[in-house]
Amino acid sequence: MSTLKAKILTPYGPVYEGEVTGIQMPGKVGSFEVRFNHAPLISILDIGKLTIRETGGSEALFAIGGGYVEVNDNVVTVLAESAERKDKIDVERAEEARKRAEQELKKQKARDLNDEMALKRAINRIRISEI
Repeated sequence: MSTLKAKILTPYGPVYEGEVTGIQMPGKVGSFEVRFNHAPLISILDIGKLTIRETGGSEALFAIGGGYVEVNDNVVTVLAESAERKDKIDVERAEEARKRAEQELKKQKARDLNDEMALKRAINRIRISEI
């Protein structure tokens, strides 16, 4: 089986590193998957679900908060603003973040992009935890 090396890095440190058979990511213009011998690539990632297909056949799901990906020589490096593995998501904390962001958006006369992004990240974390 042909594999590639995957790394997910955040400003807070590495979140994942290992040999994988594929990695599916939320690109800004749609989801895409990288497999063995993929062409070199640099792309912007959106908030969404990142799925790693591990060599044993299992999948690891992550809620990512946007970022970038580089693919070169069968190495996939994800530089994510945030990334949480599905089983590590604190749903209560995500619900609180969602409520805070919704309240901030209701108070404002003009939309604040930071609050909209906070709301989108919280909803994504909750959605991934329920898969």
